[in-house]
Amino acid sequence: MKRRIHNRKELLPYRKKLRKNLTPAEAFLWRHLKARKLKGRRFNRQHSIKNYIVDFYCAAEKLVIELDGQVHNTPQAIEYDNNRTVVLNDLGFTVIRFENKMVFENLEFVLWEISQHFNPDSQFLP
Repeated sequence: MKRRIHNRKELLPYRKKLRKNLTPAEAFLWRHLKARKLKGRRFNRQHSIKNYIVDFYCAAEKLVIELDGQVHNTPQAIEYDNNRTVVLNDLGFTVIRFENKMVFENLEFVLWEISQHFNPDSQFLP
């Protein structure tokens, strides 16, 4: 039996908890991604892929967006994040990361950078 890789049931309680407790940066970016606000793409927040729960996921683009705060600056966290990115890349996903402060200080650039990973041939709203 093939195991599903998206939104495994055993991770549902964790995903719900994370959705209810978004970081300020996640909540701020979510206001600009939800309801297809960014070029018509649908994003999910706190979506699980394999055993990882990613901050934001766009299925149409196979795009993962991660927001990193200070906790991600330790050698252990950097190694974990790098390994996680390799696993997700090997599954065919593109992972892009932004520091939390960048979301607040340069939102326009963050949204532009996200949109640069969209397939230009997709049939979405401009």
